[in-house]
Amino acid sequence: MREASYYTKYHEGRVQCTLCPHHCIIRDGARGICKVRKNVGSVLYAESYGLFSAIHLDPVEKKPLYHFYPGQMILSLGSVGCNLSCIFCQNCEISQVTVDQHPELQMLEPEKLAFLSRRQPGNIGLAYTYNEPAISFELLRETAPLIRSQGQKNVMITNGFIESEPLKELLPFIDAFNVDLKGFTEAFYRRYTRSRLAPVLQSLKQIRKSDAHLEVTNLIIPGANDDESMFRAMIEWIEGELGRKTVLHLSRYFPRYKMNTPPTPSSTIIRLYELARERLDYVYAGNIEIPDTQNTYCPGCHSILIQRTGYSVKIHALQPGGLCGICGYHTGIITGKVA
Repeated sequence: MREASYYTKYHEGRVQCTLCPHHCIIRDGARGICKVRKNVGSVLYAESYGLFSAIHLDPVEKKPLYHFYPGQMILSLGSVGCNLSCIFCQNCEISQVTVDQHPELQMLEPEKLAFLSRRQPGNIGLAYTYNEPAISFELLRETAPLIRSQGQKNVMITNGFIESEPLKELLPFIDAFNVDLKGFTEAFYRRYTRSRLAPVLQSLKQIRKSDAHLEVTNLIIPGANDDESMFRAMIEWIEGELGRKTVLHLSRYFPRYKMNTPPTPSSTIIRLYELARERLDYVYAGNIEIPDTQNTYCPGCHSILIQRTGYSVKIHALQPGGLCGICGYHTGIITGKVA
């Protein structure tokens, strides 16, 4: 364990965590909503510090990140716990448990993580993913500068439910984010995730104002967030606040955890994909085979830039610096060689 950042002493032995907008008040011996920040003797500890449930070398497209070093590999790691309680959670085996409830956790200190990242051939860096990485703030804050110092990249796959100050601390070291925007009403967030929408929108705007690359994922759940008017409002907000070039991934829901609604029909994904493309240049349909919804085309001349089949990537007209080789359009796609 490591003493946590962002908490204050309360009274009667309790502490208040201020890392995320829940601001949990935690009694002695108890944990916050995230399940990994624990009060021990009026000191808040990051209980999962350095403990990992999974570490794999993945295609960067699997995060998903389609415009960040396409075709490259990234070492990806996750721990346990999450500060959201999504009843449809697709990774509930690790996100909805404590360190005591996971049978095998591997201890890896920041220096070891940097070493592992450096020794992987063709690896561009570290992706903090699988469960919610923000609740491992102390580990990220110590590891990300080490990864950056050896010429590699840091990637954060997050729900965006974090206060602005800790996010501000991380931003100088995180090169790319994928933020899971789960719906677009406060009612949806309250009912299905036990959290709030507004802080996520604030995080998205804060990331956009930084130098970090940003992509957004929306898991489409039948009867929950597939309402066309809600979806249109989300797309209009993304275009207005984050920009037309913002990459949006639409993902198919499958029954998991506490939700047994049937999987999202492909017709729903197609309908919302077409709606999103009216306002955004780069929209992709993930984890479902729908022809021509994973390829990247130039918004300027419509030439194919990147062809994708699953996680297999073929570069076509995309040139160094993210330029279209046909018309010279600046796509915003990040390419190049990483040390």
